Amino acid sequence: MALSRSLRVLLFSSTVLLVAGLVGISREWWLPGIGRALIHDDGPAKADIAVVLAGDYWGNRIVKGGELVRLGYVPAALVSGPSGFYGQYECAPAITYAVHRGCKPEWFIPFPNNARSTEEEAWAILPELHRRNSHRMLLVTSDYHTRRALRIFRRTEQKLGGRIEIRSVAAPDEEFHPDSWWRSRQGQKVTFMEWTKTVSEAVGL
Repeated sequence: MALSRSLRVLLFSSTVLLVAGLVGISREWWLPGIGRALIHDDGPAKADIAVVLAGDYWGNRIVKGGELVRLGYVPAALVSGPSGFYGQYECAPAITYAVHRGCKPEWFIPFPNNARSTEEEAWAILPELHRRNSHRMLLVTSDYHTRRALRIFRRTEQKLGGRIEIRSVAAPDEEFHPDSWWRSRQGQKVTFMEWTKTVSEAVGL
């Protein structure tokens, strides 16, 4: 016998509530995967140069770049510095911050530019590395940004001839923690924005 309309509605509502409950209960298991999927950390290795991407106002990227020089992985770190940072190129205050943290100024190569996206940074920086005859580079950026940035730089380098081997090196971020990003407002915003950019890139926007 066919179920009454009210019974069908009740069954549907119960199913929705059950699924929602299971999703909520299991979130500690699947939410970390959303954060970890943004990360691709190859780790440091000997290279011709490190490239520190712009956009980290906490200073973790520039300090990581200095650490790579101090540990002998690279002879120097090229620091991307888009304009518009209180009338400066971002690389200038970034290097000043790293020096105050114990790094030597000669470890860094300032690279002022007018990039407004990771892709624009790739197109600005990679030709400069070709000019410097670099063959291996370490791409330093925040952990949540590593996978997308590495994909963009490798794709751009292929269009330029594919001569440079690129490895990603993750720097920690103050507001993003892959295993607990959903517990803070800022962590949620970082994760949402990075996934939005990832999806937009995947569909060609």
